[in-house]
Amino acid sequence: MNTKYIDLIDQTYEFPQEEFVLEGEYLRFHGIELNELIAEYGSPLKFTYLPKISDNINKAKNWFANAIAKHQYKGDYKYCYCTKSSHFQHVLHEALKNEIHIETSSAFDINIIEQLKEDGKIKNNTFVICNGFKRAQYVENIGRLINSGHRNCIPIIDNYEEIDLLSDVINDDFQVGIRIASEEEPKFEFYTSRLGIGYKNIVPFYENQIQGNEKVTLKMLHFFINTGIRDNAYYWNELAKCLKVYVRLKKICPTLDSLNIGGGFPIKNSLAFEYDYQYMIDEIVNQINLTCAEADVPVPNIFTEFGSFTVGESGGAIYEILYQKQQNDREKWNMIDSSFITTLPDTWAINKRFIMLPINRWNDEYERVLLGGLTCDSDDYYNSEQNMNAIYLPKYKREKPLYIGFFNTGAYQETIGGFGGLQHCLIPQPKHILIDKDAAGNVVKTLFSPQQKSEDLMKILGYNSQSMAAETSVENAVLIES
Repeated sequence: MNTKYIDLIDQTYEFPQEEFVLEGEYLRFHGIELNELIAEYGSPLKFTYLPKISDNINKAKNWFANAIAKHQYKGDYKYCYCTKSSHFQHVLHEALKNEIHIETSSAFDINIIEQLKEDGKIKNNTFVICNGFKRAQYVENIGRLINSGHRNCIPIIDNYEEIDLLSDVINDDFQVGIRIASEEEPKFEFYTSRLGIGYKNIVPFYENQIQGNEKVTLKMLHFFINTGIRDNAYYWNELAKCLKVYVRLKKICPTLDSLNIGGGFPIKNSLAFEYDYQYMIDEIVNQINLTCAEADVPVPNIFTEFGSFTVGESGGAIYEILYQKQQNDREKWNMIDSSFITTLPDTWAINKRFIMLPINRWNDEYERVLLGGLTCDSDDYYNSEQNMNAIYLPKYKREKPLYIGFFNTGAYQETIGGFGGLQHCLIPQPKHILIDKDAAGNVVKTLFSPQQKSEDLMKILGYNSQSMAAETSVENAVLIES
């Protein structure tokens, strides 16, 4: 009878896979010896495998190059990285090795752009696409970047006041895009995205605020839907509506030369994951080509803003199973040495599922379990995988430690979880390891941040009594002298 964990995986999936292989009883991820990572740094830990960022960028660029050649498309393709997925320097430095462009979401993004320019990572010909609702600081920062000579900074207009706000702070003429407020899927609680300007209002908006405005030039139409780029009727219908707007605008606006189709490429969330990226890109390019040919207008340059696709598959988290609790006849709880709420917040907030696999003991018998985190919150658990309503792991044995990994967790989790700050129930943030390869192909590991200590949290909470006492003494001294 096949009762080993490896038997379960072999019967359920095609295994090994490109990034997952087994060496003895140990799992390897992109060739990384995870058991050695645990031996060196302990558990819990998070890691970022930097080469995967460049790998995914170049895959997408090649898919678009293939589609452009296949359909004899006359426009160019620009790959933008959506910074809100992960703002970390190591992520931006890796991504920018690949001649990409940047999409921002808020004011402080511009400070990062300016630092990257100072470091020589971004040039003036790098496009900086500024999305989001623009409050005063964001408008001021965009103006500062453009006034410094970065003419390829393109604010995407989100509401009717932004043209005037930007004109007040930008010294010379500047280029803009307009974001389409797409209609959401029927399952949503609202009909139209809060972001952008409605389909029917875009041409009148252009005519009233941009056409004839000597300071402002329309360069880009921006299209994005919340559910991402998927092969379903909803996506193709919204894309067709977007292309109709592009054609109408292009006929009255010669400077419009770019269509930004946003982001939303899915990433692998199961060993059974399937998605034909090349087919989707082929069909998008083909639809744009056909629509523009029929309307007798030039095709646009295509921009994308891939965030999760860029960085998501580079990340992972490793935990140890500390203990097993048999709570009733059917339910066994394996308790991890961290918290899902704090380290993988999407599993709690939006019920997102990642690839979960044991790191060791693949030749042991398996059992069905639930996974619980350390906090005293009933929602701190993980109870099923993406394609099956259960979790199976090698049987818990106190004398044989079991380690598990969650993979492709590199997008959003650190920023949503509040990297470097307070965590729910004061569970410390785990250590974070950067993994790269040198010119010879050897793995290089660097400790990016150690596990939080009690002093770190006490300081945030205001319990740093010594520094507080010192500050009070200084204040008292100043008062006495006064």
